[in-house]
Amino acid sequence: MVGHQLTFKPGEVIVFDGVRLTSPARTWLDLAQLMTIDGIVAAGDSIVVEHGENHPRPRKALASVEDLKAMVAAHPGMRGVRQARLALDLIRVGADSPRETQMRLLLVQAGLPEPTLNHVIFNTWGAPAVWPDAAYVKERIALQYDGWHHGEPEQYQRDIKRQALTERLGWRELRIYHDDLLGLRPEVVRKVRWALRTGRELRELAADARKIGF
Repeated sequence: MVGHQLTFKPGEVIVFDGVRLTSPARTWLDLAQLMTIDGIVAAGDSIVVEHGENHPRPRKALASVEDLKAMVAAHPGMRGVRQARLALDLIRVGADSPRETQMRLLLVQAGLPEPTLNHVIFNTWGAPAVWPDAAYVKERIALQYDGWHHGEPEQYQRDIKRQALTERLGWRELRIYHDDLLGLRPEVVRKVRWALRTGRELRELAADARKIGF
């Protein structure tokens, strides 16, 4: 065990359930000196994630992106602040797990458009129906990351129903698995690139058909 002496500014130590803790934003900055950029982004995503009342599991953020920016600005010489500053531009609201963050970062690093998080797909009556982990809204492509628990029979049946509903609403669902995120050429990049290309080709064909009166 190695002890460390730290200096805190006002508001960086809070009390939760009777225990003194560093605030979420300060904890994130402390972790920055121990993690890769992608890891810092994932930690930041987990702090700022929130879902509104349209989501089946509403939740409030532990801190905002602005809180993280203020924390970085308050400690310009702290170890890890340089990595934290680089990570700030990549943190987004809406990722519920480190794997969802990893999926998004892999797509962006491969040069693909960044998907939208927290998008809600509504049914024909205007009620929220599907909550994809990420989405290409214009292309109507929903990305769903299916972790290990999605192999359980009951969850698997729910996933099948979710995919069927997504497709009935005119969207295409891409199911992304853990292995799709691994390796030097992760499969998730191929899956999404192919879906975006074929979707664009179909839209162009439809546009051409309308021009000639079909």
